[in-house]
Amino acid sequence: MAKPRCYMNESGRQIGPLAKFYSVAPANIIVIHDDLDLEFGRIRLKIGGGEGGHNGLRSVVAALGTKDFQRVRIGIGRPPGRKDPAAFVLENFTPAERAEVPTICEQAADATELLIEQGMEPAQNRVHAW
Repeated sequence: MAKPRCYMNESGRQIGPLAKFYSVAPANIIVIHDDLDLEFGRIRLKIGGGEGGHNGLRSVVAALGTKDFQRVRIGIGRPPGRKDPAAFVLENFTPAERAEVPTICEQAADATELLIEQGMEPAQNRVHAW
């Protein structure tokens, strides 16, 4: 497990060298990230896919040379009105959202454990039913 000590937008700069040093194939890497396209608190698992405007994912794809890595997506929802998504993702949670964060983090950890222990499809079947 590695937690990059940089901004999410630059996480590929640390993930790429770690993967190379430890000889970890991209298919065996799990990236846990926020996702504007999921409602707040929703957790989804997937392999590959686009970056969806997420600069951190773009950085990881560039560093690994492929989009084919595993993802634990944590929904943060869309910004209200015409608010800039880049500004929205840097805002503090509302008090109601903040109260839900510990449960969401626990669910994301549980989803990640299922993914590691059971593989993508069985983990998806369980997690996507939550």
